[in-house]
Order: sequence, then C-alpha cells, then structure tokens
Amino acid sequence: MDWRAAFGGNVRRLRLERGLTQEQLAFEAQLDLTYVGGIERGRRNPTLLVMVRLAKALGVEVLELVRLD
Repeated sequence: MDWRAAFGGNVRRLRLERGLTQEQLAFEAQLDLTYVGGIERGRRNPTLLVMVRLAKALGVEVLELVRLD
C-alpha cells in the first residue's frame, strides 16, 4: 500500500471521528485547506512538521497517522 494513501486515509478517518471539517482541521493545524484535501486524497507528500501539526490538531501521536492497517 502507498504510505501517502494510508496516511491520508488515517487523517480523514480521525477527522471524521472527531466531527471536524477539513476547514476546521486546516485551521487547527495552521495549514491551507487545499493542502489538507490533497493529503487526505494521498496526493501530497507531507513533511514531518506537517505530520506533527496534524497529529496535534487531531489529538493523537504521529504514529497513529502513519499506521498501515
């Protein structure tokens, strides 16, 4: 499995579980809305800093986002 797709799927799943819109997540993580959408679709290659921001905004550890389940 492509790790970008797995990462994006994990971000989307956790975002939806928390009842957040992409816009809310982008605001909390200090990221552009279109960038968050690209991450969720597996089209972006996020840096470690972006991963940390997303994890913090979602209230999880980075390892939860990179899990390949």
